[in-house]
Amino acid sequence: LCEEVSIFLKPGEMLGLIGESGCGKSITALAATGTLPEPGGYATGEALFNGRSIFAMKPDELRRLRGAEVGVIFQEPAQALNPLLTIGRQLNEVFEFHAEQAAERGLKASQRIPALLERVGFADPDRLLSTYPHELSGGMLQRVVIVMALLLKPSLIIADEPTTALDVTVQAQIMKLLVELKTEEQCGVLLITHNMGLVAQYADRLAVMYAGKVIEESPVDVFLSEPAHPYSRGLLDAIPDLERKHELKAIPGQVPAPAQYDDGCRFRNRCPKAFDACDKPVPVTAMGRDHRVQCWLFSRP
Repeated sequence: LCEEVSIFLKPGEMLGLIGESGCGKSITALAATGTLPEPGGYATGEALFNGRSIFAMKPDELRRLRGAEVGVIFQEPAQALNPLLTIGRQLNEVFEFHAEQAAERGLKASQRIPALLERVGFADPDRLLSTYPHELSGGMLQRVVIVMALLLKPSLIIADEPTTALDVTVQAQIMKLLVELKTEEQCGVLLITHNMGLVAQYADRLAVMYAGKVIEESPVDVFLSEPAHPYSRGLLDAIPDLERKHELKAIPGQVPAPAQYDDGCRFRNRCPKAFDACDKPVPVTAMGRDHRVQCWLFSRP
């Protein structure tokens, strides 16, 4: 259950979306693309893509959008691929389904697929195309899903934990590729991750989610030097510092379940600075340019 989530992403920008597991990061991305699981999944409000309302699109328009204009790197690659079809068949299906858009962009499957497979670290793309998903490791499947999302040069890339199961060398290759694409193609990248190191090194801005709400949003350099929300400070304090010996400061407690949500601050039961006003609906406070925080500490009643 996510509420009042408001984020924006500019062309050529990478936005890191961070927070604990269960905070609503992946659900937010699914809602924005109209792909919430059914039955029961629905979204209200407005999701705009290049000025067009995604929620107002007809099914045919959504099918043209997904895969061509919006590429998604799914968190579970084994579930994103068909176990009965070869890797080559599944990658070529993207071009078959979006043949018109591929032609408009001058993209050919015979050239684009091997080139991208090489860029993500496959030394023998031709052999890979004849394999089935069960013949590949988790890291190899992850790279295939990444290639599938990037085939048609989408304007928006939603990368949900894109470096899961990848070693450090391949992780660097993938992130380098995403940075090159956002620069060369001026595409926006929504990077959903637990890895603060990736966000610090590659993202331009970040948004912190907690219990279904964005509680802080700022440029990365501002966040790393001056985190405002107590939860944001807790996330940074929990990162190990290899240059000095110190005790890691864990955030006590757990993220509340949706059934426990109320009108007050959802972090207050874990917050060391909570006070009486935290039981009331929390306003959003502008801390500076592109820096917003939802916390009573900065809007005392």
